[in-house]
Amino acid sequence: MANFGSWTTPITSELVVRAAAGLGGVSIHGDTVTWAEQRPEEGGRTQLVRRTGGGPAVDLLPAGANARTAAHEYGGGAWWVAGDTLWFTDWADQRLYTLTGSEPPVPMTPEPEMPRGDRWADGCVTADGRWALLVREHHPAGGGPAAVVNEIVVLDVSGRLAPRVLVSGTDFVSDPRLSPDGARLCWLQWSHPDMPWDGTELCVAGLAADDTGPVLGSVTVVAGRPDSAPGGTGAGESVSEPRWADDGALWFISDRTNWWNLYRWLPAVDRVEAMVTLDAEIGGPQWVFGQSSYAFLSGGRIAFVSSRDGLGYLAVRLADGRIVDLDVPYTSFASIRADGDRIVFIGASATTEPAVVAVSVDDAGSVTSSEMLRAPRDLGLGTEWFSTPEPISFPTSGGRTAHALFYPPTNPDATGDPGELPPLLVLIHGGPTGAARPMLQLGTQYWTSRGFAVVDVNYGGSTGYGRAYRNQLRRQWGVVDLDDCEAAARWLAEQGRVDPARLCIRGGSAGGYTTLAVLAFRDTFAAGASHYGVADLEALATETHKFESRYLDGLIGPYPERRDLYVERSPIHHVDGFDRPLIVLQGLEDEVVPPNQAEMIVDALRAKGVPVAYVAFEGEQHGFRQAPNIRRALESELSFYAQVFGFPLPEGEHVAPVSVHNL
Repeated sequence: MANFGSWTTPITSELVVRAAAGLGGVSIHGDTVTWAEQRPEEGGRTQLVRRTGGGPAVDLLPAGANARTAAHEYGGGAWWVAGDTLWFTDWADQRLYTLTGSEPPVPMTPEPEMPRGDRWADGCVTADGRWALLVREHHPAGGGPAAVVNEIVVLDVSGRLAPRVLVSGTDFVSDPRLSPDGARLCWLQWSHPDMPWDGTELCVAGLAADDTGPVLGSVTVVAGRPDSAPGGTGAGESVSEPRWADDGALWFISDRTNWWNLYRWLPAVDRVEAMVTLDAEIGGPQWVFGQSSYAFLSGGRIAFVSSRDGLGYLAVRLADGRIVDLDVPYTSFASIRADGDRIVFIGASATTEPAVVAVSVDDAGSVTSSEMLRAPRDLGLGTEWFSTPEPISFPTSGGRTAHALFYPPTNPDATGDPGELPPLLVLIHGGPTGAARPMLQLGTQYWTSRGFAVVDVNYGGSTGYGRAYRNQLRRQWGVVDLDDCEAAARWLAEQGRVDPARLCIRGGSAGGYTTLAVLAFRDTFAAGASHYGVADLEALATETHKFESRYLDGLIGPYPERRDLYVERSPIHHVDGFDRPLIVLQGLEDEVVPPNQAEMIVDALRAKGVPVAYVAFEGEQHGFRQAPNIRRALESELSFYAQVFGFPLPEGEHVAPVSVHNL
């Protein structure tokens, strides 16, 4: 028996990052599968890996290359495959490159007027290979977020002609996709103050060609609707992931009936049909380019992933319209792709990290074969070390019900002292339009194997529970999220599952804001950890990048008209409310939440005499990607809790101490 928090565990910070790889997008062409791996031990760069048939997995990018776009700051859609050619945006200069065979990468876009000023993403290539159509985010020299221009551009693959704008006029565009016959182009567009989960428009135009490449005809909006009322009321329609089927129908995801479900548009009769309607979410918020939540199989079947009660499910819509859940051992899915009878995806479960998986299905929707193309790393641990998530629902403010995934402390070699209850870490996901992920994350098991309980809260505003639930956060950020994270902690304490005197809260980005706000305005929690969290909403509204520069209109209210709410809900203006220990962790190259916000709150707490620790990371952006920094962040937070609650650190494990001022 040992104090909760001090249990000896093999899940160290070193194990969390050793050989870790975050798996990204997947592409399939016949028996060749390509995928992305983010590698903390290589400085956080994204490598592209290819496997053909039963052969070995082969790295494609040369040393130093990093397939990552900075478009929208969050990226996605940084690479794609066309025939034998790989296209990718390199992080260092944001230029677009092609890679064929063993030849060095060839730059396909000109040098921008300012370094990294043109950011490329989300492309497709015409059938003859002559033209590429893709998104360009242009940052003019000396301009701020308002000067950034997002357009769909035609690129001459031969290099003879300069890039030419094809679609412009709205604040944002994404998903340029060519019909099978090349006669039509579709894309998504939206403008401020909407975010893509508020309201987008799915546009289609005829496509002709002249000596300068593809030329658009008249444009038709076939689905989607902006959030119509000023400031947004939830009346819009969010459309995402448009994709042409071989028969010329255009499929897409829409939340027109509360849930993101599957529809198709039939050009011949100009009609939209519902194809999969479930009380479940297909797809998710479009934070990044290139998401894929469904794919076309042979014989008129569709593979798709949905989310119900916080867990993911992979299913097939058969040719006759029946839905069959596939018998696969995963609870989290991403990047669904297909070719013939074969589905390739990134799958994870409560006891396995993400893997690249291929399954084959027959006409009845039964899995006939399964193959792991890129297995999870070998952790050398049995499943008894892993705490598995328990979906919970609990009452919260206004008669609402909120949701979460609860992880009890789990360690086969340790138990708590008699009469002692475990400390609780309330984990707040980012976004705030996001969701808890129901998959094995060693960053969570790092805590549960030490004797902490963890609850990952899907507060009102989270995705996975329909548009109405998502809209609970409209004008209520800094209210509903605080209510729900407090309600989760108190409910678990009332159930006798956690120690009510040791309730802690931690989160990154928007989750960091909730952490700071609940410590400033409420008294439920004994300590908190903010990872690159927002301290000053007004500064965020005026200093952040273009993609999110009007996000707060819907979450709080239009700025500057409702400046009073921004000040009222900003922790930096209410430092008198802080009286609980806090650790702040911040990347110094973060352009989403600039470092000055972290420094303002830390300086204020130091001056006030509140226990506070500050750890800054050179070379990190919004989120920590480099292995040494991931380790340091975990160890600093553990050292912080050990000092605050007075429990010993695990025997035999070196944990770098952190300095806590005013403790």
